[in-house]
Amino acid sequence: MSSHVSAAPNSIRDAIPDVTRRSANFHPSIWGDYFVCHTFNSMVNVIYFDDHFEQEFYRLKEEVKEMLYATTNKLSEQLNFIDVIQRLGVSYLFESDIDQMLCDLYYQGSGDDYVHDHDLQMVALRFRLLRQQGHYVSCDVFKKFKDTEGNFKVCLTNDIQGMLSLYEATHLRVHGEDILEEALTFATTHLKSITTDMCPPLLVKLRHALDQPIHKDLPWLGAKRYISSYKQEASHGEVLLKFAKLNFNFLQNMHQKELADITMWWKKVDLSKKLPFARDRLVECYFWILGVCFEPQYSFTRIIMTKVIAMTSVMDDVYDVYGTMEELVLFTDAIERWDISKIDHLPEYMKFFYKQLFDVFKEIETGLAEPGRSYRVDYAKEAMKKQVQAYFVEARWLHENCMPTMDEYMRISLISSGYPLLTCISFVGMGDIVTKDAFEWLNKDPKIVKAASVIARLMDDTVSHKFEQERAHVASAIECYMNQHEVAEEQAYDELRRQVVEAWKDINEELLIIPKDHVPIPLLTRVLNLARVMDVMYKDGDGYTNANGKVRNYITSLLIEPV
Repeated sequence: MSSHVSAAPNSIRDAIPDVTRRSANFHPSIWGDYFVCHTFNSMVNVIYFDDHFEQEFYRLKEEVKEMLYATTNKLSEQLNFIDVIQRLGVSYLFESDIDQMLCDLYYQGSGDDYVHDHDLQMVALRFRLLRQQGHYVSCDVFKKFKDTEGNFKVCLTNDIQGMLSLYEATHLRVHGEDILEEALTFATTHLKSITTDMCPPLLVKLRHALDQPIHKDLPWLGAKRYISSYKQEASHGEVLLKFAKLNFNFLQNMHQKELADITMWWKKVDLSKKLPFARDRLVECYFWILGVCFEPQYSFTRIIMTKVIAMTSVMDDVYDVYGTMEELVLFTDAIERWDISKIDHLPEYMKFFYKQLFDVFKEIETGLAEPGRSYRVDYAKEAMKKQVQAYFVEARWLHENCMPTMDEYMRISLISSGYPLLTCISFVGMGDIVTKDAFEWLNKDPKIVKAASVIARLMDDTVSHKFEQERAHVASAIECYMNQHEVAEEQAYDELRRQVVEAWKDINEELLIIPKDHVPIPLLTRVLNLARVMDVMYKDGDGYTNANGKVRNYITSLLIEPV
């Protein structure tokens, strides 16, 4: 398939030699100007964002906090309440309280621990909540649920809540935890076989867990779903439910305004019309970043990350689809120099793009004008240079018809996945918790970032392999593995899926509080959330490039429909 440069606007087209260029035939944006023109939540604004909102919000917040502390004398109530407020998306408002409670539970235990010693649901929930908080809990706590022959007891299958809790806990496993591997198989097999009638909230929870377990789900997307199912539970609390709804609609309104502003910027830049060969996925980019940080204090982070990922997506298509090798040599050199006065030798379309990219980084620099933070921009620029260098190596492989070894491919493609860059940009936009030490740690290729990049690269390659190979495209991990190990395609798929599973164990290990790098958990959580986004968007196909499926529904749920 090929496309001539005549598709470009006249101002750019006339300055480019008449060469034949490749095309991926990406579909246009499915959103158009929707997030600029649409009036969001007019009724919700009247109800939730009038003069009384702040007073009502803080009143309910204090009530929920009192309810949280009222559970401290009863372990089962405390664990369940923490789980519920996390799943409803309001736990960010009680982070220090929850952290202290779980620290106390981890180091001191609880008075009625022994009462729940053989309650599968409570043991598994305690295990999951503590590991989520970074505390190492031995998987030996599940040994008591095995019979004398070393198998999980058959009677457990009658406890659906317990089995579901066990299933969710297994996704926090690390390397070498065979009992959790067995538990995952045991729980999955029996949960999938359930055909008996059960109450709707539990059935919805079960079906969604099998599709997207809590640990791999996007917290904000999970919160929207859980608010709907929680109100159907007989034990739900009206105060907590009202607070969760208020919080969701308030944050949704903030997110809508951010996206409207970013969309106006995108329209003003006009990249989608001036560079029509590239994917126009601005809304999907914002959804991606919303999965990384939805909390109100990360507004600046969301804005700059969205702009950077949108620009990087276009750059990916420049290297992958449109640019000639001669142009890519010039463009790579221009990025490495990072000097706007040195781009006269670039073709017009690259010159235009370079100026827009330069402006985005100028905006970041302006946003970091506060004393002591401007150094972060230098790390961001270096991360972008590495991104471009990786794109260039892949373009050279394509133009030279080179099939790299799997090791060679992964060394470059983990960078081109964009996750080291996005991790860096996420740090750039955060508060005082970020120091130079955090960026220096990032430059050492830490295991957790590498693991998230493995998940990003291999999930992308496995679902987009066939589409990309319909046109001239650099060899993916599938081809590299098949060629090096002389195996069939399905064997390559199986191996790459196995590597994704192992990468999740790496992430889980790195999230446990072990004195080593002293990287704050909120920073590591950005990396975890980047991995989660991949699992959600690429589980059933490339939900970014082909944005008409589940991702469209997710965006509608989070950014259009209030609760």
